[in-house]
Amino acid sequence: MHKKNENKMETSEPSILTCRSALIKMRAFTVFAIIAIVCNLDCCVKKSIAAEENDFFLPTVTISLLVRNKAHSLPWFLGYIERLNYPKNRMSLWIRSDHNIDNSTAILKEWLSAMERHYHHVDVQYDEERRGYDHERCPLEWTEKRFDNVIQLRQQALDHARNAWSDYLFMLDTDVILHHKDTLQILMGHQKTVIGPMLNISTEGAYSNFWCGMTDEGFYKRVPEYMPIVLREKMGCFPVPMVHSAVFINLRHRNSSKLSYLPPSDYEGPVDDIIIFAHRVREAGMSMYVTNEMYFGTVQIPLDYPYTLHDEVEFFKHTKLEAMLEGPPLYVSPHVYVPPIPQDKLGLDEVYMINLLRRPERRFRMKHNLYELGIDAKIIDAVDGQELNDTYLDSLNVDMLPGYSDPYNGRALTMGEIGCFLSHYFLWQEMISKNLKRVLFFEDDVRFEPQFRHKLQKMLHEADTYIPQWELIYLGRKRLRPSEEAMIQGTNTLCWPHYSYWTLSYLLTLDGARKLIAQNPLVKMLPVDEYLPIMFNKHPEKSWKQYFSPRNLVGISAEPLLVYPTHYTGEPNYVSDTEDSSVIPLEDQLDFGFSDIKDEL
Repeated sequence: MHKKNENKMETSEPSILTCRSALIKMRAFTVFAIIAIVCNLDCCVKKSIAAEENDFFLPTVTISLLVRNKAHSLPWFLGYIERLNYPKNRMSLWIRSDHNIDNSTAILKEWLSAMERHYHHVDVQYDEERRGYDHERCPLEWTEKRFDNVIQLRQQALDHARNAWSDYLFMLDTDVILHHKDTLQILMGHQKTVIGPMLNISTEGAYSNFWCGMTDEGFYKRVPEYMPIVLREKMGCFPVPMVHSAVFINLRHRNSSKLSYLPPSDYEGPVDDIIIFAHRVREAGMSMYVTNEMYFGTVQIPLDYPYTLHDEVEFFKHTKLEAMLEGPPLYVSPHVYVPPIPQDKLGLDEVYMINLLRRPERRFRMKHNLYELGIDAKIIDAVDGQELNDTYLDSLNVDMLPGYSDPYNGRALTMGEIGCFLSHYFLWQEMISKNLKRVLFFEDDVRFEPQFRHKLQKMLHEADTYIPQWELIYLGRKRLRPSEEAMIQGTNTLCWPHYSYWTLSYLLTLDGARKLIAQNPLVKMLPVDEYLPIMFNKHPEKSWKQYFSPRNLVGISAEPLLVYPTHYTGEPNYVSDTEDSSVIPLEDQLDFGFSDIKDEL
């Protein structure tokens, strides 16, 4: 009996364990199920919250524009306003235009007729009766009345944005080009009361739309912290005493109610809208900020008397040229008519622009640049060194100069250098055959100085006055011995060049072309930029010069230079179709009979 009960107990033990195990598993499953439900619920809640957040309207932004004599830049400025990646129904425009002597008002009306309906609200007023300020010496002069007017208008824009319950006010000057489509979102993301995007200038220099230092009197102060920010050696968002031209104000911040463009009663600083506003920011215990984390766009240097409106037009033209160094042409609003630019040959017989067919991007850029400058140039398909062969070169009797080797790396001529020489040589021949008295040459990697046309005409006038027998004028070159050069007496724009490289751009007379051709240079060829200084007898290699006589080309140079290369050796996007091409094969050099080169090799 006891044994039977004992056996029953022994046989029931596994059943109890099985039940416990099952219970544990059920509990574990239940826990995992609850966790899964909670996680799923949390995920659903987050998605619901995200969806709900996405259902919120974006903040409202009022953009304030003061427009005066900006007909030359408005079509582009407005084009980039159109392209801002922000819902236009969350944007309002506050526009005032007065004291114009150009057709800025007409351009605004034309643009608004197409675009006004897309924005939440547009408040625009034109004053078409007053043309210029009383007693101003030029339209750019910042007279006391002009400052007073701008200060009042800035304050009206600020009051308008507050009364309209805008979340943000963007005080934007109309000579700013905002390249970055997400500028508004980026500025909002910093959550600063007053912030501006760092803007660059298109000319050389360190001007930007912020100050890193300010004197107690409110004037600009140079400090070492400025350049690293401008050059983007330091990147981020930085507190600064001044930001202008593109000022983004967060009107949701309580302290923004203390801001004003009107000076306080005890203010003794300069009567200047940007300086007064910076003073009011400091007075409210705040700082302005500038961010350079992205490339946002460009700003023009503010000009004052004695500069003219024509000068401002020219500087903006330069901005358009510089934009194409690394990108497409500036975007122009399709809703504004831009009249065609008259074209001419600068009073010369011809203008050549030499370009390789396999460099269409350079052709595109140069054609646009020349059009913007109003230069009617003849596009020349360059001789491509990659397509040259022995048969063709033999037909031209092309031979390398005996003893020639590159001064820097000791190599022979490259096929690219031969193609480059032939490109120029054939045009010198065309000058003679067509009896062209004066011709301007451009290669396709040229970067123009601001006010190029004006500076060229001034330089030509001095050349004709002081060196009327000139035959070659460099507009761009690499100075190899600048210490041995001197300005031409009586001039401010010309010098006597010494040994120089590059044929970026130069002027040549018919007499000069005849001298260059008369030397029969194809049978003793060297790079064209070595040939020219030989011909005006400023080349240091005497063994090369002995093959050319007489060396009496009258060569002078623009000083300062009027063009520069688009890129220098080692820079991104630098390409040389002469230096980086194949060298004449050794067997071809030997076929030419250059035993001295054979020995060197």
